[in-house]
Amino acid sequence: MARIEPLTVDQLSEQARKDLEYSEKLMGFIPNDVLTMARWPAFLSATKHLVDVVYAPGELDSGLKRMIATVVSSAAGCVYCQAHTSHGAVKMAGADAEKVAHVWEFETSPLFSDGERAALSLAMAAGSQPNGATDAHFVELKKHFSQTQIMEIMGMIALFGLLNRWNDTLQTELEPVPLSFVKENDAKNV
Repeated sequence: MARIEPLTVDQLSEQARKDLEYSEKLMGFIPNDVLTMARWPAFLSATKHLVDVVYAPGELDSGLKRMIATVVSSAAGCVYCQAHTSHGAVKMAGADAEKVAHVWEFETSPLFSDGERAALSLAMAAGSQPNGATDAHFVELKKHFSQTQIMEIMGMIALFGLLNRWNDTLQTELEPVPLSFVKENDAKNV
């Protein structure tokens, strides 16, 4: 059970309803974390703006962005965000379902390129406590990604640092859509 009760849709302000519509479009369902954040409208607005910036089309592949979020969420131990991001990688970003299902084997699986391995390795290290990111991670990243792409990788890691702490601490209840996706895909990570 969530430690702070989410608002119902009927309880939302007009702006929070717009933010919820945006989130529903981005994710394909109504996320409980948005309903909880709506209790603090300024925080919800600020978080939505950060999500807008980080998820905006850029130089980095959208599917890779979401796999980075899945790995960083796993390292942080946030089951809620792991389910959301693995679902979103396949259903919303069009990532290869087999690749997402094997994201935990990124270091050895032939499904992943060296660049993807570098990005996912940093995500795992950065999501861990204490932070395990090293100079070697960035040496490897620079072999495969532009400075802008590295900033996009860092944006996903930072965004999910916030979302992981929020959802894991509040024990946000996982919605049926991502939960069903995880069960259907026999995800080992959630």
